Amino acid sequence: MAIYNFTVTVTTQYLEEQSQPEKNQFVFAYTIHIKNSGDVAAQLISRHWIITDSHNKVHEVQGLGVVGHQPFLKPGEAFEYSSGSSIETAQGSMKGSYFCVAEDGHRFDVAIPEFVLSLPRTLH
Repeated sequence: MAIYNFTVTVTTQYLEEQSQPEKNQFVFAYTIHIKNSGDVAAQLISRHWIITDSHNKVHEVQGLGVVGHQPFLKPGEAFEYSSGSSIETAQGSMKGSYFCVAEDGHRFDVAIPEFVLSLPRTLH
């Protein structure tokens, strides 16, 4: 039986030079590493993000591809990209999913594990 799976890892960074805390604007960069850890080649078609600040204000983003790409990954191949998000508080989180289609036509979702957006040294 075919295994359809992508593994997603994330690193984040606070962008102090682009943020304006006095205006409640905190900008974060994140780098996503996506690896086809299944045994069937598949293409990432679209993304769905749920971005939540520390006041529980939720913003959802959906769209085709990632940073203008719809990578096709053979088993073992990986794709990495960087993007960013702005929230109104010094802490928040992001999670979501990618919609993928395998070369055999099977459609599946890949969960993007929740990750924290936070200024350095603000977590207790």
